[in-house]
Amino acid sequence: MGNLASVQKALARLGMESRLVSAAAEVEAARRLILPGVGAFGAAMANLREHGLVEPIRDYCRSGRPFLGICLGMQLLMTESDEMGRWKGLDVVPGRVVRFFEGAPAPPSGLKVPHMGWNALHGLRPGGITGSVPEGSSVYFVHSYYVKPEEPAAVSAKCTHGETFCAVAATGNVFATQFHPEKCGAIGQGILRSFCEIPA
Repeated sequence: MGNLASVQKALARLGMESRLVSAAAEVEAARRLILPGVGAFGAAMANLREHGLVEPIRDYCRSGRPFLGICLGMQLLMTESDEMGRWKGLDVVPGRVVRFFEGAPAPPSGLKVPHMGWNALHGLRPGGITGSVPEGSSVYFVHSYYVKPEEPAAVSAKCTHGETFCAVAATGNVFATQFHPEKCGAIGQGILRSFCEIPA
């Protein structure tokens, strides 16, 4: 699933203890759960199924305890993905995962896919894990697909790369970022700290 070590290092810098889990019982026992990830949607879902983690993660998200999805981990929360086929997701947040400039013969002039590098957040909603993040803050992205939640209320922050897309999602105790907070310096550390301070 990728980027596990960098997320753990970011948490350690905050003085937070963390450990990797790969069994259903460990997921069920967790006080907070982070699902990071880089790579392909279909392969990631197959990996979760192989380890018997699909239902435990769904149950965890329904438990009210804090959950954070990062990058691919955000996308896996959706109902389905169009990445290289049609794949069923965890369906924790109703919505789809789509490619940038879907159906266009090529990206607009000057833009590339994947969307890689620093870009500004806008439309931030108060509260949640981004409550202390100033409008216009730059965060680090690496992705070719993005989420489209069915409910506009699930979108907590947006970004624009030729198309405006959901950069942060939140519904109840479930939070997710399309960018990598572990690579975003002080802004990212603040987001991770806010997540870790949510009562479990």
